[in-house]
Amino acid sequence: MLDSVLLPGGLERRVMAAPLYPLFMDLEGRRCVVVGGGKVALRKARRLAESGARVVVVAPEVLPELAGLAHEVVERPYRRGDLDGASLVFAATNKRAVNAAVAEEARDRRIPANVADAPGEGDFAVPSVLRRGALQVAISTGGASPALARRVRRELEERFGPEWTGLVGELSEARKSGRRAESELEGVVDRCLSQLQE
Repeated sequence: MLDSVLLPGGLERRVMAAPLYPLFMDLEGRRCVVVGGGKVALRKARRLAESGARVVVVAPEVLPELAGLAHEVVERPYRRGDLDGASLVFAATNKRAVNAAVAEEARDRRIPANVADAPGEGDFAVPSVLRRGALQVAISTGGASPALARRVRRELEERFGPEWTGLVGELSEARKSGRRAESELEGVVDRCLSQLQE
């Protein structure tokens, strides 16, 4: 279900009415199609590549950096059928009609889709993410204000310093070896968390 949010300047944006379900998804080796060849598509593809996805880009023109990230580049306009075998889809062109067509095909095939210019047409929003090694903190406004989500992330980045990377790594190693890492590192965790309250 969609709601309308009034933005400054009288602009209206359609957003999800119910809160989105937060989810971290394993995309390693999975085919993920990004329709679009510009900067927005590049941002989507970069995060997919970092997650180990098999990135397929479909666009008549593709930025060189984006082409370098992709496992496959289809240099032509999108056409129905380009989503064959996809686990996820991103509609990230500067053409409303193309993004709508991608969303429609994804919906018909029951493939989760993100639509950059009309979040309400898609199935999920891409959050702003803070990463410190294996620690990931995702911030979302459900598509209402990506700028606010980025600002909150920047605020958190100042509070979650590089020490969190090492701490999460230690906890992971301890867990793999069967040690009770939480009790061993409780003091370190408490010190890190107390810095967040300052």
